[in-house]
Parts: sequence; structure tokens; C-alpha cells
Amino acid sequence: MLPISVCMIAKNEEANVQKCLAPLKKLGFELVIADTGSTDHTRDLILKYTDRLYHFEWINDFSAARNFSIDKASHNWILVIDFDEYLQEANLPALISFTQNHKREIGTITRNNPCSLLSGQSSVMTEQVARLFHRKYSSYRGIIHEQVLPIDGSSPVYRPVALSFYHHGYEEEGCLAAKAGRNLELLLLALKRTPADPYLLFQTGKCYQVLKDYPSACRYFDAGLAFDLDPSLAYVQDMVESYGYCLLESKEYDAALRFVNIYDAFASQANFVFLMGLIYMNNALFDQAVSEFQKAASMKNGKTAGINSYMPNYNIGVIYECTGDKEKAACYYAKCGNYAPAKQRLFLLQH
Repeated sequence: MLPISVCMIAKNEEANVQKCLAPLKKLGFELVIADTGSTDHTRDLILKYTDRLYHFEWINDFSAARNFSIDKASHNWILVIDFDEYLQEANLPALISFTQNHKREIGTITRNNPCSLLSGQSSVMTEQVARLFHRKYSSYRGIIHEQVLPIDGSSPVYRPVALSFYHHGYEEEGCLAAKAGRNLELLLLALKRTPADPYLLFQTGKCYQVLKDYPSACRYFDAGLAFDLDPSLAYVQDMVESYGYCLLESKEYDAALRFVNIYDAFASQANFVFLMGLIYMNNALFDQAVSEFQKAASMKNGKTAGINSYMPNYNIGVIYECTGDKEKAACYYAKCGNYAPAKQRLFLLQH
């Protein structure tokens, strides 16, 4: 058995139990699960994979539930996974090496989330999420959207670990909206206690974004970004990008143009450069839009699949088609490979 305990919380997860637990069990992880009151077959299905199943009386505090499951683990190294996250890849030797050499650091897993951008464009967003840690040095805090933080109050040091998961929960829009509604209640409660917490403001904005209440999302993102935040932090980058998309969804095109004032701080990210292209495009500033899309397409790394390849090329094609240059439009659509919307536009241009 690996010297790592996978600690989870569950409630009515019968649809996810097998796909989530079977790969983890096969690799030799200890599985420790706190059930918070399932009324379906979740508990029976879990017992097929582990006998380390415990009941936790729900008290509207995710960290309390997380830490309860962690207390029940046999190992000091803890890996926290949700039931809607399915293992894709694992490098066990690299994982063991991390546990032997980085006890005070927090490991981040790779999580791949299906997502939709403006106008229904779908893709997959990749993010690093803090999930692996030594319980003598780190623990969970926060009643909602809990964070792993050092127990001694020092600044956390994060390091990627060789684990990747597919976040299935982002595929089910109705389920995602239900979770957002549930989480929103806890976030608003947490904000009453600590109203000047930019991370809570960010997560509240994300909930409103999922619920498609874009004006409310914008208010919370704006409040969160009023703080002096480190642009290199992943959640700050996410907040900026989410704010931009919500402004566009709200048709606040002039307000979105103000992002030019933070361009230098975030333009190292292909996702932000692509967003700036959309902002210029929606303000009918087509030359600037083409320039930003071309820059995005030239960048090496993007958190969202296609953000530095077929997506900017497709939008350049749309701009040229709308402005009457069908030859250039066809050229850029052709650069999009098998991207279905581009293939359709190219077909219509050629027939």
C-alpha cells in the first residue's frame, strides 16, 4: 500500500463512486471517506472499495468535514479528492519521491475541467489545485471553498505532483448550478464574518457566474480585485479572466476596455491575451483584436485547450469574414484544424 491516505467527503455520490474509487484502489491508496448523510446507495457502493467509511454530522463547514476524514487516516500524507474527479494519470515513483523530500510543501494536482467561453465555445481548462500535504504541517481552513494552509501560519509553498484528474462535475450544468446555489449560502455567511477576504469574494463571484447572474458576479470580482493582490496567484488570474467574461456577458463593453490598465501585469498568460482580443472584438476595435489573437496564438502555454491555437485563429477568421475579406478569413479558418465551427465556416465560404 502507498503511504498516502486519500481522504474524501461524500453525500449522494452513487453515480460517481465506481469511476472515482476503482482507479485509486487499484494503485494501492488507503481510502478514507466521511459520509455527511447520503440517502441513496453511496455508502453500500463505497464499502466495496474500503471499510474506512465514517459518518460525519454536517455542520455547514467543509473544512470540519475534511479534517474529520483526515483524522481517521492511517498515514500522515493526505491526498484530498472529490467524487466527481476521476484519475487520469499517476506517476507513483515521482509521487513517493515528493513525500520523501517535501514534507513542508503542499502538492498541487492537475485538474482538467470542461468549460465554455463566450458565445458557447467549449474547451477544457487545466488548473493546479492544492491537494497533497503532510498533516503534521498543513490542514484545511474555511467553511466553504476550503484551502490547504500551513499550520504554523507561514506562507504556503506549492509544488506540482504527478497526478492528473478529470473534473466530471463541470460537465453537468444543472448539477453545477445546484452546487453553486448551495455554496453561495455558505460563502455569503463566511463573508459576513470576514468581508475583506478577496478569496471569498472571488469564490462568491464564481458562484454567481455559474448561476449566470453576471452583474452580481462582476460586483464581487470588482470588490476582490480592489485589494493589492499578487498577479502570479492562480486565483487572482482566474478572478481577472472571469471578471472580463462576465463584463462581456453583461454587455459592459466599455468597462471591459479598462482591462488595458492591467495588461502588463497579466499579459504573460495566453488566456488573458485571448480575453483582451475578445474585449477589443466586442468593442469593434478589430485591428487591436486581431493583434491580440495573433499574440495568443503565438504563445507556448495556455490553461485552456485551444486558447493559443484554434480559438484565436477562429476569431480572426470571424473578424475578416465580417469585414468582407473572405480570402483571409478562409486562411485563418483553415489554421483551426478539426475545430468544428471553423470547418463549418470554411465550408460555407467555399460553396
